[in-house]
Amino acid sequence: MNIAILDDYADLVRTLDCFPRLGGHQVTIWNDHTTDLDDLAGRLRDAEVLILLRERTPIPAALIERLPRLKLITCNGPAPHVDAAACTRSSVLLCCNLHSRLSYATAELTWGLIIAALRQIPQESARLKNGGWQRTVGTGLHGHTLGIFGYGRIGKQIAGYGKAFGMRVLVWAREPARERARAEGHEAAASQQALFEDADVLSLHLRLVPETRAIVTGADLARMKATALFVNTSRAGLVEAGALVSALRAGRPGRAAMDVYEEEPVVNGRQPLLGMNNVTCTPHLGYVERDQLEQYYADQFDMVLAFAGGGPIHVFNPDTHGKH
Repeated sequence: MNIAILDDYADLVRTLDCFPRLGGHQVTIWNDHTTDLDDLAGRLRDAEVLILLRERTPIPAALIERLPRLKLITCNGPAPHVDAAACTRSSVLLCCNLHSRLSYATAELTWGLIIAALRQIPQESARLKNGGWQRTVGTGLHGHTLGIFGYGRIGKQIAGYGKAFGMRVLVWAREPARERARAEGHEAAASQQALFEDADVLSLHLRLVPETRAIVTGADLARMKATALFVNTSRAGLVEAGALVSALRAGRPGRAAMDVYEEEPVVNGRQPLLGMNNVTCTPHLGYVERDQLEQYYADQFDMVLAFAGGGPIHVFNPDTHGKH
């Protein structure tokens, strides 16, 4: 089969242990990024299989309809960026593994950002390399309050890290999740507003769905302490558009650490957060870790081989099966 893999920014896929599984198939890998429909239609015109890495490239109906040879799209996790109805109309099977094995990559990156921001590690490292010496005084974690908004798989991991660092852990989430947090030795906030008021470090760990879009408002951010750190390694759309930049300029919260942005990838620095001295930024590295990506691609290669063998797995639109 003719297989296309998009958005392999680091040219990693060829080096993975699982890559030889695709031996015998024609594989084309794209290391850059585009969302231009004409460019994508040209790149994918011969593709029978399209392998995606999370939500890096949207796959709308207008693109699917221009790919008559396409038979299969694979992805990991939910696929809000793929028009599943258009796939079904065009007899394209969509296979998504919604239950990937447990990963710690995003939680570890989150904790790295927290420490980097509070101890001003990027600034001090740059100063040292430029011939200078220490000029800032950092903030520690022990005895401070860690606020966690969302208590799913990653939120739970972050709570464990907070406890290990001697922090008070305060959770706000839906009631069943708050009950789990209490049972696991953490505190539940009295309200969303109380979470923002009390936290010294506040980290978002929610899925972006219609109910959670813009769930963090400018008013929430304005409640934070002037010394507090706001952290987002989940999705930029969880925060009201423009609210974080305005809040940081107003001084509440005093700092932020960001791994996600309203438009990705960020091109030519066109993102106001990048120019703010009180913000620590990384380019959506949360899940970008070798073991995690080995798992992501191995799962998808299994989907491709299962499809080639006539027994597709993790089928998201089963009404399409058998039309090819």
